[in-house]
Amino acid sequence: MTHVVTAACVDHKYQDCVSVCPVEAFREAENYLVIDPDECIDCAACVAECPVEAIYADTDVPDEHEEWLDRNEEEAPNLPTAEGDSPVLA
Repeated sequence: MTHVVTAACVDHKYQDCVSVCPVEAFREAENYLVIDPDECIDCAACVAECPVEAIYADTDVPDEHEEWLDRNEEEAPNLPTAEGDSPVLA
């Protein structure tokens, strides 16, 4: 199991979750984050840190955000590792 960032992150991109990730699983797109499922160790430390409640276990993603399962998996390998110090967009 892994965790997934969903649409609630778009145009927010808070970095609190990145700061607590012990394995650098977050990847940074222009206006949102994703989690690399190959890096995520399912510690769930990021879930409580997300102020917009955008992060879910892959088995708990709400139906309206199902597409984000694929987006995280497909986009993560092509994006840079999030550093945790980018400015918040919103």
